[in-house]
Amino acid sequence: MEVFIIAAVSVNGMIAEAKDQNSLDWTSKEDLQFFIEKTKEAGVVIMGRTTYETIGKPLKGRLNIIMTRHPEDFENIDGELEWTSETPTEIIKRLKLEDRDQVAICGGSSVYSVFMHDKLVTDLYLTVEPVLFGNGVPLIDDLGRLDLELIEHQKLGEQAVMLHYKVK
Repeated sequence: MEVFIIAAVSVNGMIAEAKDQNSLDWTSKEDLQFFIEKTKEAGVVIMGRTTYETIGKPLKGRLNIIMTRHPEDFENIDGELEWTSETPTEIIKRLKLEDRDQVAICGGSSVYSVFMHDKLVTDLYLTVEPVLFGNGVPLIDDLGRLDLELIEHQKLGEQAVMLHYKVK
């Protein structure tokens, strides 16, 4: 199963200037188009509650799995929206049993971090946007060194670059 992180990052590796910032405030329309196509191809997106609340609604055409400590506080929509307190390992194990081939991890930083720490991520799709944040929210916290293999690079629009890495 391909479990990939998909994110837009600043040149210095931040996914936002502030915790509640919507990435549409600073990312390109080409990145948004890439995100839509890639996550629809996967069919499943996993994100944290804060990221979901920033988006404000389920992403259409995909199963949205929202990680939260209190799933009982929210309503599931069959085949469209699931709230869960499962660990990343439990989620991936369940999705494998459901014969899923791809899963997109869509943020935020704590969700990216826990999937990376649990060694579940196989690929990263990072769109580097032409912006530097002096301070901000890092893509991943406290991971240490991890070697990656560049699989593909692609210019998105006039200014952004998408980098596809395989986790070694």
